[in-house]
Amino acid sequence: MDIGQVIIGFFVISLLLHLLNSRVLLPAVTIAIRWVRWILFSLVVAYLAEQLKWTDRPTWAVAVLGFLGWFLVESVYNWLAIRALSLSPLPLFPRFVVNSSGEEWPTQRRLFAIREWLRREKFHLVQSLKSEIAPGIFLRLSVYQDATDRIRLQVSFIPQPGGVIALCYTLSSRAEDEVRYVTDNLHLPFGGFYPESWMVERRPWTRSLRLLLARHRRRIDMAAAKLQLWTTDPLDDLNRQQGQLEKVNTELGFLHGHQDREEYGKISKEGRYRVWKEIWMLNYLGRTVDY
Repeated sequence: MDIGQVIIGFFVISLLLHLLNSRVLLPAVTIAIRWVRWILFSLVVAYLAEQLKWTDRPTWAVAVLGFLGWFLVESVYNWLAIRALSLSPLPLFPRFVVNSSGEEWPTQRRLFAIREWLRREKFHLVQSLKSEIAPGIFLRLSVYQDATDRIRLQVSFIPQPGGVIALCYTLSSRAEDEVRYVTDNLHLPFGGFYPESWMVERRPWTRSLRLLLARHRRRIDMAAAKLQLWTTDPLDDLNRQQGQLEKVNTELGFLHGHQDREEYGKISKEGRYRVWKEIWMLNYLGRTVDY
């Protein structure tokens, strides 16, 4: 098959995937778009080299060079973005406040179905929170608890380019020995460390809340954990978590000490590498680093 026809085929696939992703926002589709875009770039480079007689190397060899070139360019871009975040005044562990306007679920049919499922499963709203993660951009959360008050669900409404809102879930339970079990499907890179008493499992491929909840319950059953009731205020607990995470990541070297942040930025070199690695793993494999 002619390389030009292959390029057209990949271009059409890319357009169809973009149309699909604008409707469903599934990680699998987003990952497929990235791989198709990467391969398409490699093929275009090889095609141009062949048509313009840039080199006498085989087409496949030029495509491989284009593939590696994309990796290099995107790696430099990601590294610069991480450095910019490290040097910016934006907090890595933002503090939350009560959202006085209450629940703010986007008006989409699939989200109505999730709210109905929560009602059927006897999850009740405890608190609505928000945090300004950038000027004029807010991360909003709705915090629920199950009928036993032993599982706390945090629904995160994450703003995306183009005004689209992505939903992510974090399920948390506390055992009587103060071990915290956390199961989430966040697809945002973290790369840092969690406290030793936190048992964290991240499953960015699992978009179904029903499946994520079933997995969380299986983890608790496998650990034979006796759970405490959730009686703490979600706002206090979440801000305490943010402070804990910042302290642990400073002690373990992911973050610079406060006295060095003005000169070197918030994230250390080792921390930047961990974030860079997790960006690649999430973007192209849908996996996080091991925690």
